[in-house]
Amino acid sequence: MRADSAESANILTVDDDPHVLRSLRAALESHGYRVRAATTGPIALEACAAERPDVVLLDLSLPGMDGVEVCRRLRDWSHVPILVLSARVHEQQKVQALDAGADDYITKPFGTEELLARIRAALRREQARRDDEPIISAGGLVIDLVARRVLVDGKEVHLTPTEYELLRVLVTNPDRVLTHGYLLRTALGSGYEDALDNLRTFIAQLRRKLEREPSRPRWILTEPAVGYRFRPDG
Repeated sequence: MRADSAESANILTVDDDPHVLRSLRAALESHGYRVRAATTGPIALEACAAERPDVVLLDLSLPGMDGVEVCRRLRDWSHVPILVLSARVHEQQKVQALDAGADDYITKPFGTEELLARIRAALRREQARRDDEPIISAGGLVIDLVARRVLVDGKEVHLTPTEYELLRVLVTNPDRVLTHGYLLRTALGSGYEDALDNLRTFIAQLRRKLEREPSRPRWILTEPAVGYRFRPDG
């Protein structure tokens, strides 16, 4: 499968609202995707095990087993991209889902074009994960993961160990929303999950060193109240 190909991509939609499932099926099938629907968490897990979809679109408010638990159980054995469909009122539940292994979220109501763009990004991200390239290029930004070197427009940039680790985590998860807690645990270590001011300081330092306009970042984007995202095509 090509990274952004609809021709062979299978989408599993998980929602207990039949109207939402019908709307998603119509929108996705009209763009060449194959669609399977599930109305509960257990049915979704069974479908993932049996059919191995390329992307899962997951509503959080499910009867019995909620979307957060579905994410957690899927991540026990699967890397399938999970896009959460979230109402704005479920901010904390959305963060919990991302911490449990979801890759991205789309806030309801959303447009078809936004949905399709997020699906294409998820497919590209999964392909990049499989390719496992040691050098990542994003416009004028180049990160050599083997040599631990960072260049902007051909000039090497010096990063502190913590800044580099934070950047490494971001660039190896392109287009994926990474929560504050995940970034703090990964880049600073356990015990720093609540050090949000530290994280903001490190992000600001990275932007000053990497971005041409730190106040209008191209690569390191803020997801308000949730975390950060690395956009490789910034």
